[in-house]
Amino acid sequence: MNHNALILAVAAGATLGVIIRPLRIPEYVWAVLGAVVLIAFGLLPWRNAVAAAAKGMDVYLFLIGMMLLAEVARQEGLFDWLAALAIRHARGSARRLFLIIYVVGTIVTVFLSNDATAVVLTPAVYAAAKAARVEPLPYLFICAFIANAASFVLPISNPANLVIFGTHMPPLAQWLYQFTLPSVAAILITYLLLRLTQRAAIDQKISGDFQTELLSVGGKCVAVGIALTAVALLGASSLDRQLGLPTFIAGTVVTIIVLIISRQSPLPVLRDISWGVLPLVAGLFILVAGVEQTGILSSVTQTLRDVAAYSPGKASFGAGIVVAFASNLMNNLPTGLVAATVSQSADVSLQVTSGILIGVDLGPNLSVTGSLATILWLIALRREGEAVTAWQFLKLGIVVMPPALVVALLAITP
Repeated sequence: MNHNALILAVAAGATLGVIIRPLRIPEYVWAVLGAVVLIAFGLLPWRNAVAAAAKGMDVYLFLIGMMLLAEVARQEGLFDWLAALAIRHARGSARRLFLIIYVVGTIVTVFLSNDATAVVLTPAVYAAAKAARVEPLPYLFICAFIANAASFVLPISNPANLVIFGTHMPPLAQWLYQFTLPSVAAILITYLLLRLTQRAAIDQKISGDFQTELLSVGGKCVAVGIALTAVALLGASSLDRQLGLPTFIAGTVVTIIVLIISRQSPLPVLRDISWGVLPLVAGLFILVAGVEQTGILSSVTQTLRDVAAYSPGKASFGAGIVVAFASNLMNNLPTGLVAATVSQSADVSLQVTSGILIGVDLGPNLSVTGSLATILWLIALRREGEAVTAWQFLKLGIVVMPPALVVALLAITP
């Protein structure tokens, strides 16, 4: 087996480990193991691996900030308070509660990103479902699916958007012109199909006797901090700045303020954060660097350039479909990095890049490890004692994702 084949085999094996979690070994172990093998056997110079991992610094900062906000919100009872609020507005209807959660999930994804929906909203939805005495899973599925379906409404709705466009990010007005119709289509079709598939579970009355407690001062601080974080992210996006540092600063400052007010030790917050997601991301960045070194991307770049020159519409649709399914084979984070490299090297039109972005953002609704947001969602579920198998998710994803993807790609403005 030659050098390049070995790299591809290691990358494929590590990615497979992340997807299926043999022996229930955490996802990050497989990603890190793959990266270590590449370095240890001289398949990737260690300096290149360090440089690749360093490319994820903005993602690491973003995730740390969001995880801090989520954990301190949990400890201050913000999720329980939001659960009570949702139940009160549902007025005894599980279907109305389903719609409320979907709308809230859309708003959180649009203004705080899909990862925030997975990290921050999922515990609140679980609390609402348990308080309403209904099966949590149909409502929790909303968090996973809307996190991807609404992730291209704005540039900040998914950190992958910034990766895809790189230094060629369209102005906000052009972004809205390009992606509003595809986004609306994806959000509506995803809702309708989720509602259809979960109709038996949500066709019931829910408990209306859940007592609402006053939100603590710390909980109010966290709520204000999350709102200000959304404003900071919008500002950073409008100035074409990276989102990681503002999110990290916001999460850190809010956590410190709340801990001071409540006179608590920071250890419980730091202990309960899912830190394994950081080496997972670093490992994926290193695996992508190894794949790039094989030169396989050069032929893909040339193919995309040729098709785009012949028919931008067909290239946009075809690239979106290919990238969407590739995201489920090797997660959309490495797929997005590879796709960004290819599209920028091929110098394709905005229409083609838009198709690639929709594939990277929406495609992961097919499988349980298609996106980082869905992996974060899985981790949040496990903390609550819930479990979703890859087969469970796939059975739902194969119904929901393809129609939404096709319609969203067809809605791209030429």
